[in-house]
Amino acid sequence: MSGGVDSAVAAHILKEEGYDVLGVFMKNWQDDGEGCSAAEDYEDVKSVCAAIGIPYYTVNFEKEYYDRVFKYFLDEYRRGRTPNPDVLCNAEIKFAAFLDYAKMMGAEHLATGHYARTFGIDEKRLYKAVDAGKDQTYFLCMLSQAQLSSAMFPIGGMVKDEVRLVAGKLGLSVAEKKDSTGICFIGERKFRDFLSGFIPAQPGEIRTPDGQVVGQHNGVIYYTLGQRRGLGIGGTEGSTGERWFVVDKDVRKNVLYVEQGETDALFSKALVTAGMNYITHRPHGSFECCAKFRYRQPDQKVRITKRRGGELIEFEEKQRAVTPGQYAVLYMDDECLGGGVIDEVIF
Repeated sequence: MSGGVDSAVAAHILKEEGYDVLGVFMKNWQDDGEGCSAAEDYEDVKSVCAAIGIPYYTVNFEKEYYDRVFKYFLDEYRRGRTPNPDVLCNAEIKFAAFLDYAKMMGAEHLATGHYARTFGIDEKRLYKAVDAGKDQTYFLCMLSQAQLSSAMFPIGGMVKDEVRLVAGKLGLSVAEKKDSTGICFIGERKFRDFLSGFIPAQPGEIRTPDGQVVGQHNGVIYYTLGQRRGLGIGGTEGSTGERWFVVDKDVRKNVLYVEQGETDALFSKALVTAGMNYITHRPHGSFECCAKFRYRQPDQKVRITKRRGGELIEFEEKQRAVTPGQYAVLYMDDECLGGGVIDEVIF
């Protein structure tokens, strides 16, 4: 239980269905007063559990999170990539360290407030939630069959308004609590300020692809492909008046490359993943399906071909700002087949 409305209603639903429910709160990051408000969230968990009549516990996974998620997060940024720690947290903490803990406590299942659905008995398959706007299968793409077989997503068949309505009727204190966004350990701080505490800033030049210096950046690792805000070069001499966009990064030379307008440099035709996790099994040979390259992106038609160590994903239509370090997540209609880290982008 996170302290939010989704996991609160999930716990209530399971209790109503006759399950013996235990509420467990995970603490994954040292709350220093600036990051995520773990203490406040835990108070909400206690309030909810008291209201619905279930016992509650807290468990500390700060070391596991730091070793399995945060170190990877920093390493990827040092490489100039843009990682997604939420996907890794599900695979390495919630449905790994936490699942092991749950089984040690004698639990048969691990339920969360994710918006997702599963079907199947001998083989579990992962499907999008009924609420398309809240679907979270993107973040569950790296789960294994063993992990998914223990998972339960009680609110996957509901829309958000229904969830809040249930919480309101129960008088839960979190009924109207704002959804959490972003990465917990960064909290309300500016992202660059947080990251500079672990990876010192190295200012350098902002150039156009033909070598013209148009500004200075605060550290090439802080920028992501397709970014247009925070560049500080709007009035650069020779500017066409169109917005500047990040089109490339050279970490070794510490150079940030930009162009004006939605240029071809922003659009790619394919990518290669570093490995690929299939929740059930990989379809035979090359196959067509849909994919997302970032959360909330509409499904895009693609062709998948096996490559040594990963998959070649070719796009039916060129895609904007596909970013190494993020995840390519595959779908066949509403079923999430799995996903893999974007390792190389092909233009």
